[in-house]
Amino acid sequence: MIKSLAPFASLARRRSLWAAAVLAGVILNAPAAVADEGGHGKQKWIASWAASAHGLYPSGTAVAQPDLEFAFPSADTGANDQTFRLIVRPNLWGERFRVRFSNFFGTKAVTFDDVFLGLQASAGALVPGTNRRVTFGGAGTVTIPTGQSIFSDAVELEFVDDVERFSLEGRKLAVSFHVVGTSGPMTWHSKGMQTSYITNPVTGSHGNDEGDAAFPNSTTSWYFLDALDVMAPADTFVVATFGDSITDGTASTLNGDDRWPDDLFRRLRAAFGSRVSLVNEGIGGNRVVSDAGAGGPSALSRLQRDVFNLSGVGAVVWLEGINDLSAGTSASDVIAGIQKGAQQIHGRGLRLIQATITSALGNNPDPVFDGDRDSRRKVVNAFIRSAGIFDSVADFDRVTVDPSTGQMRAEFLHNSTTNVVDHLHPNRAGYLKMGGEVDISVLAPPSRKRSDRD
Repeated sequence: MIKSLAPFASLARRRSLWAAAVLAGVILNAPAAVADEGGHGKQKWIASWAASAHGLYPSGTAVAQPDLEFAFPSADTGANDQTFRLIVRPNLWGERFRVRFSNFFGTKAVTFDDVFLGLQASAGALVPGTNRRVTFGGAGTVTIPTGQSIFSDAVELEFVDDVERFSLEGRKLAVSFHVVGTSGPMTWHSKGMQTSYITNPVTGSHGNDEGDAAFPNSTTSWYFLDALDVMAPADTFVVATFGDSITDGTASTLNGDDRWPDDLFRRLRAAFGSRVSLVNEGIGGNRVVSDAGAGGPSALSRLQRDVFNLSGVGAVVWLEGINDLSAGTSASDVIAGIQKGAQQIHGRGLRLIQATITSALGNNPDPVFDGDRDSRRKVVNAFIRSAGIFDSVADFDRVTVDPSTGQMRAEFLHNSTTNVVDHLHPNRAGYLKMGGEVDISVLAPPSRKRSDRD
C-alpha cells in the first residue's frame, strides 16, 4: 500500500518549483521538446494518458452513464460555474506532468481557472498533501478558442520520488478544473469507462478541495481533457492504440482497466519497464474512411490530431473497419483506407501493427446483410494478413472466432444490459485474449531493439 503523502506537502513548499516550466499556449501540432532537465540527461514530454475527443456532449456511446440532467440541465449551456474532477490513470509516472485541454468541437471559447492535479485516494477524494495547482503561461486562468487545444505549464509532483515507485502502479490522478461562466456545448470523450465527478451548476470553484463532498454527480466520461504528458528520458517510447469501440473498451469492466490496450500495456511494462507508455485513442462508433456522427471524425481525418500530435509517439496498433462495413462500405474502400492510413503512419516514421477485424456475425437481425458484411470482413482480413505493408499483424479474428460458426467464441461473448447477446464486443476474457496476441517485440523501444540485435 502507498504510504501517507501528507508529510510531503510541507516538503513541497520547501522545494523550489521548476523554474523553467514549459510555456502554455501550445496548439495541437506542436512537437514534444527535448531538453536537459536539471543535469539528468536528455528528456522529453511523453504521453502518459490520452482520450480522443469525438464530438459534443451528449452525442456518443457512453457506458453506465448516470443521469446527468441535474449536472447539465442544458447541453447548449454546457457547464455553468461548476467544477470537474476527472480521474485518469497515467501509464508512465514522473515528477513533472502537464495536461492538455481541448475545445475542438466547441462553439464558443471556454475559460477554466483553479486547475489542479492530485493523487486520487478513493472516489472523488484526494490523498492529502498531493493536490498541485496547474498554470498556463504562469497564469491561473486559461481561455481556449473554438477548434483549439492547449497544454498547461509543467506541474511538479515531487511526491512521486518520495514514495516507493512501484506503489504508484495502477494509481490514478485527479484533474480538477473550474468552468468560468458557461462553457457552451462541451467537447468530450463519452466512453471513459472510468468514474469521474462533477459539482452542481453555479456552485463555484472546488478544485482545491481534498474531499469530494462538493462533487455529488458522477459520470463515466471525460470532458475537455484529452491528454496527460510526463517528462521522461528521451528514449522513452509511446504506443498509440487506435480504433473504434472495441479499442475504446465497450463491454470491459467499469473502472477495471481491462480493455485489450490495458492488457497490452501490462505486457509492455513487464518486458520494457518504464521505457514505454501506451495511450488509448479509440472512439466508439468510429470508422476508417467516413465521419460517423456520434462516432467522431474518420480515422484518416483524425490521425494528425489523435496520433501524430501525441508527445513521443513511436508506434500504432490499429483495429478498425467493422463500423464501415456495417454502414455498407465496400471491402475495397476499407482496404484503400487502411492502405492510406498505413502510408501516413509509416511516412511519419512510426511502426504499425495492423489488427484483423473481429467477427460481428449474428449482430444484425437481417441474415442477408449479416452474411454479406461478414463476407466483406473476410476480404479485408485476407488483405491485412497478406499485404506485407505492416510491421506486424495482430490476428484478433483468429484468436476470438469460433471456426464452427464464424461467430465470436461463446466464452468471449458480451451480453447487453437486456441480456441480448451482442455478437460484436468481446467481454473481459476476449479482450485479454486480444491483448496477448500483439507481438510486443515489434513495439520494443528503439535502443532496446538495437541491443537485441547485438
